[in-house]
Amino acid sequence: MDLKTRNKVEVAFSMASMTDLIFLLLIFFMLTASFVTPSGLPVNLPTSKASTIEVQKVSITVTKDLQYYVNDKKVTRSTLESALKPLLSSPAGVVVLHIDESVPTKELVYVAGIATSLEARVTLATKPK
Repeated sequence: MDLKTRNKVEVAFSMASMTDLIFLLLIFFMLTASFVTPSGLPVNLPTSKASTIEVQKVSITVTKDLQYYVNDKKVTRSTLESALKPLLSSPAGVVVLHIDESVPTKELVYVAGIATSLEARVTLATKPK
């Protein structure tokens, strides 16, 4: 008596769903990575309760020893405005200030005043609590 089953088990494994999942994860991480662009300069940011993510085109960094950087390029205090003008050609520009917490407030007001005189929206970068 020869008993054979008609249903044979297929040995192949379909990877189509796995590749779709990996592709979607890759797209998600690529999109979210572009929203957060950390400054590469060592700055101790102040903390705040509420923080929002702002897409930054121009970042100004002031370190604790009062060195000024525009998009990680070192500038002097006197050439700060001339370095910002070409970067803020559109009137709806956004400037994110990365200012060390030990920097005096008058330096913050000076940098923010230059950015607002160039008709830019100013945002202060902080660490969440």
